[in-house]
Amino acid sequence: MKNYMKKFIITSLLFAIFAAIFYTCTLFLWGNYAYTILKPNVQYKLGDYGHSFTRFKEVKNVRDVDILFLGSSHAFRGFDTRIFTKHGFNTFNLGSPSQTPMQTLTLVRRYLDQIQPKSVIYEVYPSTLTIDGVEASLDIVSNDKNDVHSLNMALKTKHIMTYNTLLYAATRDRLHLNESFSEPTFKENKARGGDTYIEGGYVEKELRYFKPKQNFLGYIVPDKYQLATFGEVIDEIRKRDIELMLVFAPLTKHRYCTYLNNDDYDSLMTSYAHYYNFNEMMDLNDSLHFYDYQHLNQSGVELFNLKLIDVIKKNKNKWYE
Repeated sequence: MKNYMKKFIITSLLFAIFAAIFYTCTLFLWGNYAYTILKPNVQYKLGDYGHSFTRFKEVKNVRDVDILFLGSSHAFRGFDTRIFTKHGFNTFNLGSPSQTPMQTLTLVRRYLDQIQPKSVIYEVYPSTLTIDGVEASLDIVSNDKNDVHSLNMALKTKHIMTYNTLLYAATRDRLHLNESFSEPTFKENKARGGDTYIEGGYVEKELRYFKPKQNFLGYIVPDKYQLATFGEVIDEIRKRDIELMLVFAPLTKHRYCTYLNNDDYDSLMTSYAHYYNFNEMMDLNDSLHFYDYQHLNQSGVELFNLKLIDVIKKNKNKWYE
């Protein structure tokens, strides 16, 4: 009986190893050569929207900044590093498309000790606390290095698309297939307008203007797992004694007014750290200062950043008690 069990265990182990190798090889070949429509659960997004590849390549050489920006597209499209440089702040923007707390935690654990920022400004767009984070996880595993933090992020998302894409991306990493890849600084998109990557992680959009469309009323209801992970992000920053500011970047009034519980959201964010809701602090024009319902155009970015710098300077040594 013992010999039978021993043989069974060894056979099962060998089969598991064979199955893992077979699955990885098949996934790699399928991901490389199959038509996109035939591989819905492998969504490799190297050099996709948001210039993440260039940003993650640049961040590996960043050290000792005054301010590190974190958050979604409202961060990498909302905090212009050039403006902060003009006002005496050395900054880096580590935002990424649709970045939820699951991705923020990955980036914080991967880069915070290397960058050693004096302070962190974390953009907290409400929707990033309500979505599953799958889209943002695909961006991270496709454009940055993959390590144990990538695996932890994938396990948090609990989605086959993230698992498969991570495995595919990790295989490409091991084979050094992206070493010759170069992302263009300027990308043209007829529907969205051109994007230009600016050193320091910012992406400047060609000047466009918002045309109002119908929006639907609703409540901000954070996902419990995202909210728990948000708390982990705050803890990671706090335990390193890094100053922290939470920022709700401006949306169009057209969009902001669709949230029916903004006061509740403000109270929630205030319970974590010093928090500023710039929708309540600024009176921007929907048509003049935004290119869509939620993103500032360059004119709006300049006004927002100057207001933020004013807040920073007035509240220095008071923000983050």
